[in-house]
Amino acid sequence: MPSFVTLDGLSARTPDGRPLFENLTLAFGAERTGLVGRNGVGKTTLLRIVGGDLAPAAGTVAVRGRLGVLRQALQPPPGATVADLLGLAEPVGRLRRIAEGGGTAEDLADADWGLEARLDLALADLGLPGLEPDRPAASLSGGQVTRAALAGLLAREPDLLLLDEPTNNLDAEARALVAQVLGRWRGGAIVVSHDRGLLRGMDRVVELTSLGARVYGGNYDLYAERKAAEETAAARDLADAERAQARVARETQAAAERKARRDSAGRRAHAKGGEPRLFLDAQAERAEVSGARESRLAERLRAGAAADLAAAQARVERLRKLGFELPPSGLAASKTVLSIEDAAFAYPDRPPVLEGVSLRIIGPERVAVSGRNGAGKTTLIRLAAGELTPSAGRVRLAAPTAFLDQQTALLGPQETLAQAFRRLNPQAGENQARAALARFLFRNAAADKRVGELSGGERLRAALACVLIADRPPQLLILDEPTNHLDLGSIEAVEAALGGYDGALLVVSHDRDFLAAVGIEREIVLP
Repeated sequence: MPSFVTLDGLSARTPDGRPLFENLTLAFGAERTGLVGRNGVGKTTLLRIVGGDLAPAAGTVAVRGRLGVLRQALQPPPGATVADLLGLAEPVGRLRRIAEGGGTAEDLADADWGLEARLDLALADLGLPGLEPDRPAASLSGGQVTRAALAGLLAREPDLLLLDEPTNNLDAEARALVAQVLGRWRGGAIVVSHDRGLLRGMDRVVELTSLGARVYGGNYDLYAERKAAEETAAARDLADAERAQARVARETQAAAERKARRDSAGRRAHAKGGEPRLFLDAQAERAEVSGARESRLAERLRAGAAADLAAAQARVERLRKLGFELPPSGLAASKTVLSIEDAAFAYPDRPPVLEGVSLRIIGPERVAVSGRNGAGKTTLIRLAAGELTPSAGRVRLAAPTAFLDQQTALLGPQETLAQAFRRLNPQAGENQARAALARFLFRNAAADKRVGELSGGERLRAALACVLIADRPPQLLILDEPTNHLDLGSIEAVEAALGGYDGALLVVSHDRDFLAAVGIEREIVLP
């Protein structure tokens, strides 16, 4: 299979000089590759280097063929049309001039006669049939912008797609459409994603870590299985190496103590003079030679054990594994936590967002709110959290509640974590604040980091610490798309923590794997 992109000895650093990855040697051809790794390891940076937007710190990138790039944050400029968003304003304009009879000879020579058919097919495949090129891009939702931009790439028929989180902020239906389109794609693709459903359609997975890149043939499920087996084996090898080093240390210490006892006995015998001096001097010389030999052997054993330990440590990425437990809420099984009766909501001078919605949560129920983008999911949970007042109907919240939106807006970007905790928990002292943050792996100086410096996963973890380690932990936790900005490791940790939470959950999420993992019992589908 020919390679469209070849990386040789590639290294990258952050603007402040921190290394991201070193000495990557990889090739990407006509297969679909899922690129995974923790947040901050350099996945987007790698895509930008391949796409020519960034220069590597070292190494080379060889590109054969045409690339199509879909960036994670798409913000059409003011006045942009759909044709601009598609990246096809010039060729579409050329075809339009020809159709209207005003085309030049150059237009006729450069026209891509199959473009309109390919574009119509791509737009239809992505759920946007009949989208007009002249339509203002600003009239599209965020999910429509992403799908339109992807349709434009497909219509241009590149050899290799570079897609950065293509399903972020898409509803379940749109996610499925993107997955189907990629499933039919016969070119190459490098897809940065934490969407496990999308990753299941990949031909292989490449994991980027601080130790380099590891290639796993097959889709996400095979990657997860092999990754778990490798981590178990690496941890076992590390434990074996640590035990071996401790054994060598004990044995060399025991040998040193035996030698010390022999030397002491020799000195006492020499002092008594019971043996001829010549014999005693020869015995001392033999002991000295033997001691030097034993010392060299002990040093070789220690060096060998240290080398084995270092090799084992190199196979285990030296990162603290994210994992935390949520404190008990004390919620009674029969308590009505939330009651919404025939609620409606409309913004002033706008059509209703919600009408006639009813919902009741009793005890530690786990409820998901689903529906297409724009159906009113976020509006409903903001009504439930008391952030909005219904236009009609009734909302009764009868338990301590914590609401975490997608931006974790309860945390101020300029405040430190310790400051945020004490603001949200006024009764807590400094030591209590730091102890609570430490439970969520913000230890020591990490508690002094500013919120604005945190990754999406760190922000969610910090917000959970601030609202859950309180004098009165919430009995209802409301979450709006909690996995949108988390890497796979952080998602799994949040899933494990919420799986053990004894309070009630009300969750908006398009991540079906996440909903299954946290034990959703009931789903409210908004039309």
